[in-house]
Amino acid sequence: MSTGTETAAAAAAVDGDAVLRAEEVTLRFGGLTSLDHVSLTLHRGEILAVIGPNGAGKTSLFNCLTGVYLPQEGKVELLRGDGASSLSLRGRKPHLVNRAGVSRTFQNIRLFNALTVLENVQIAAETRTTSGPVGIMLGLPRNRNVERTARQRCRELLDFVGLRGKENALASALSYGDQRRLEIARALASDPTVLLLDEPAAGTNPSEKLGLAQLIRRINSELGMSILLIEHDMRLVMSVANRITVLNFGKVIASGTPVEVQQNPAVIEAYLGSDAAQDQEAAEEFSEQLAEAEAEAEAESEAEAAAETDAAQAAAAEEGPDGDAADAADEEGSK
Repeated sequence: MSTGTETAAAAAAVDGDAVLRAEEVTLRFGGLTSLDHVSLTLHRGEILAVIGPNGAGKTSLFNCLTGVYLPQEGKVELLRGDGASSLSLRGRKPHLVNRAGVSRTFQNIRLFNALTVLENVQIAAETRTTSGPVGIMLGLPRNRNVERTARQRCRELLDFVGLRGKENALASALSYGDQRRLEIARALASDPTVLLLDEPAAGTNPSEKLGLAQLIRRINSELGMSILLIEHDMRLVMSVANRITVLNFGKVIASGTPVEVQQNPAVIEAYLGSDAAQDQEAAEEFSEQLAEAEAEAEAESEAEAAAETDAAQAAAAEEGPDGDAADAADEEGSK
């Protein structure tokens, strides 16, 4: 396990696998240092969690990665698929960072409450359309096709996050847990390479947390998306994260696998406290519940697929003889 910033050897070992990298990022507000030479690397296809006590600098780090804050020192880079080229995100405006392929949710939900669920997602999808203002005003066929395709994509995303049938409801009418899911769907609508989730489980109940953990895993596995996660719920973090980076007073104090981080004395002192063993048991119990829920969902999916197959075969069997008899009768009549 490494502490502080990553070593040069470790960074070199994962460079070809990196998708987002922050190096020696330092952010100051007057005489207050919010981030003190923070470095981390998000690998392609992984879930990296950033944890730490309140005021550790987690959201400040997200704001530096997404262009909300401009750090006084350091580099923030988005690496291309070939691993050889990179795009500097430091100093870019938030909308340009999003256009580059980095999307995020917020600690405090920020939806358009007066718009419908579908409209909230469509707004984000507009960042990826190629329609011009003239074409939109004239309603040209090409623009109508683009709009139709984007709307269908938005419906698919709402279905993916579990909001099927709620497309026409106002965002303000959704439950708190569904509003969290809607914000994730909106972030996915801009088709990002990297998804940043800022405390997505905040304010949710245990059942919603379990569903959210399943959703995060599906986004990672089914959509192949790299995820950077800030979360206080240690059960959720330990159940979904591949690696964890720990911040305290704006500095990285530990980085490693969930088991390594849990056993680190500095982390126990700064964040987990004396209840580390209880947190480990709770995390294991949550992981078991998550595995059971995923197994049930998979079994239900397989049962539905089998039922559809049986129904199709039964329909074909019923139509087959009738169809053959009708053909025979037609032939006989023609003779």
